[in-house]
Amino acid sequence: VVDENMANAARVHAVENGEDLSDYTMIAFGGAAPLHAGRLCEKLGITRLLVPSGAGVGSAIGFLRAPFSFEATRSHFMRLADFRSDLATGLLAELTQEATAFVRSCDAKAEIDAQYKVYMRYSGQGWEIPVAFDAALAQSPDAAKFEALFEREYKTLFGRSVAGMDIEITVWSVNATTAAAPATALAPQPAGQRLTATHYRSLFDAASAQMTQAAQWRRADMAIGAELDGPAVIEEEETTIIVPKSRRARAMSDGCIELTARPVDKGAVQ
Repeated sequence: VVDENMANAARVHAVENGEDLSDYTMIAFGGAAPLHAGRLCEKLGITRLLVPSGAGVGSAIGFLRAPFSFEATRSHFMRLADFRSDLATGLLAELTQEATAFVRSCDAKAEIDAQYKVYMRYSGQGWEIPVAFDAALAQSPDAAKFEALFEREYKTLFGRSVAGMDIEITVWSVNATTAAAPATALAPQPAGQRLTATHYRSLFDAASAQMTQAAQWRRADMAIGAELDGPAVIEEEETTIIVPKSRRARAMSDGCIELTARPVDKGAVQ
């Protein structure tokens, strides 16, 4: 029931944002996430799952490693039909100064990048969509360019725009941030080494709605490249990874455990 509630929430979010979840890789962090993530991937049609090392405290690790950032926002209603470029220029300049000053108080020397966004809607709608734009438009705001950007984003989300309706801006936003640390390329993976479990435990398999015997393994004992087919349970100090029968777990060179869909046995009865 819990897995279905989470999967349904993800489906609704994907539909609202015009996304196909099967194109994504799921990343599980938090103490309970690795318990549920494999089953969620089954339900959502996601073929790849990553469980980073330290997943149980992933939020804290992310907070400590994230760049300094501050988003300044201002509610100011403006119809594009009555667009005032001078007012928009001043508003964005104030927000940029506010956001940049806060980030500068965290790091006195780092280069700071500003990202601009407005929330827009058709007149009469009760919700807005975010529309990002560049520094050039922030310095010289133009109603026609905002309209074009809004309609492009609206078509991306909903498949079409609505002709003949006024467009409104309700919220203005500037996010100032220092640069994120560059990503490090993953070291070459060694050839897969299939693990043979010596310990098993009883596990409820939600897909088949019955109890099954699952291989039991310690994450710390999985060498880089080691592979383990589900159903399996991978234990560590902070959490436990449930590997459904449909998945294969592999220890990556960056410390992650990767779960992917197992190859289908053509001779097997589905």
